[in-house]
Amino acid sequence: MNRENKPTILVVTPEITYLPEGMGNMAQRMSAKAGGMADVSASLVSALYDQGADVHVALPNYRRMFNMDIKSVHDREYQTVRDTLGKERIHLAEDRIFYHRDQVYASENRRMALAFQREIINHIIPQVKPDLIHCNDWMTGLIPAVARRFGIPCLYTVHNIHTEKMTMDQIEDRGIDAAEFWNHLYFEHPPYSYEESRETNPTDFLASGIFAADHVNTVSQTFLYEVVEGKHSFVPDAIRSEMASKLHAGCATGILNAPDVSYDPETDPALEMNYTHENVMEGKAVNKRALQERIGLEVRPDAPLFFWPSRLDPMQKGCQLLADILYQMVDDHSDIGLQVAIIANGSFQKHFHNIVELHGLQNRVAVVDFTEDDSRLGYAAADFMMMPSRFEPCGLPQMVSPKYGTLSVAHDTGGIHDTVEHMHHDGNLGNGFRFQYYSPEGLRWGIDEAVGFYKRSWEDKDRILSRVMRESSERFNHDTTAAAYIQRYETMLGKKVGN
Repeated sequence: MNRENKPTILVVTPEITYLPEGMGNMAQRMSAKAGGMADVSASLVSALYDQGADVHVALPNYRRMFNMDIKSVHDREYQTVRDTLGKERIHLAEDRIFYHRDQVYASENRRMALAFQREIINHIIPQVKPDLIHCNDWMTGLIPAVARRFGIPCLYTVHNIHTEKMTMDQIEDRGIDAAEFWNHLYFEHPPYSYEESRETNPTDFLASGIFAADHVNTVSQTFLYEVVEGKHSFVPDAIRSEMASKLHAGCATGILNAPDVSYDPETDPALEMNYTHENVMEGKAVNKRALQERIGLEVRPDAPLFFWPSRLDPMQKGCQLLADILYQMVDDHSDIGLQVAIIANGSFQKHFHNIVELHGLQNRVAVVDFTEDDSRLGYAAADFMMMPSRFEPCGLPQMVSPKYGTLSVAHDTGGIHDTVEHMHHDGNLGNGFRFQYYSPEGLRWGIDEAVGFYKRSWEDKDRILSRVMRESSERFNHDTTAAAYIQRYETMLGKKVGN
């Protein structure tokens, strides 16, 4: 693959999953994941590399997570690894704060963000000399300002609305010379001068990234509009106003994430029986029985099974809506044995345990701690997946579910709006049941719609679920996501980035 005379792309991310082997001898050992950003970053880098692009990736050197702790390798071997990486396309930001972490986000996130950006600004950008920089979330929020200072086009992806604020003297105390690019940062108050603002006027990392970037994208188009229109009270005014400015200038878009490629019922090792769209009904029946036996539900093949895969977070995920109607939905549909499988952790779990105990629902409702294998089996076993989120920047369960022939019951917000279409009466269109009003009544309406679908004939459900599986496989994948980012790069640069 000819990478000569191609623009150099630098992807800056605090998260990643496995990279192409050709990118370096350590590529397949580098995985540090907290959410969808890791998958998107890895798939994008892989797609660029496969297309012959001159792509580089910068990330913290999580030695423990990468299984390359200095204690476990000889100094000479470690130096060889570092030299090889330096000559290849993976650039590791070095600081002790990264070395011994066993997860991406924990304590000291602010210090980690500064150390990461210090290494990017002081060492990696000068080494790589990129033609375009792609940054991700608040932990890279200073870099677009640096890119603008040196005339490098920058794409900034907002995965979550979280930010931190620090003054320039705090930033400079960690080795970053903010005086070089301070006028491209977003401050809490309009700055009069560098000296006036240095110690008393905090800069907002996420707002700075949006402000300074040439183009911004959120991880769904609808969430972008919701932020700009002020639909969510948790979004700070600074973020909303800067995002609105970018959108109105034609410099903001939405690009959906995609599920990890391992979510495939044909190959998923966690399933009791693998299956495709050609034998979806048989496969789901076998997996339903396996899940019922495993988590203590009554083994009943004809019972509609509703699955909750998301963390039990009442601020975002809407678990209190389910709690309000749980007993009634199970009781009202006792004639068909409706079941609920909650496979998730979170502060709200205890409330579901109490409801089950109070009403004696042990064989109809299971509440168990999350494990990866149980959750994957849940997608295959369930008939319906519940996702009544208050807000959703993107969301992944509603994209995973249809791949397994499981239909979503979800609140019409953010990424859900862009990925879940309400089932048409003839089953020829739609992949779930979308309710408009965030309330227990709204969720109950969606559940009743799902129960109505479940009462269709076996042949009808087989036809519809087969269609849903085929369409979701074609639509929700990393190739589609990567292609959208590559198109954005090429628009920004005015030239192709691959072969």
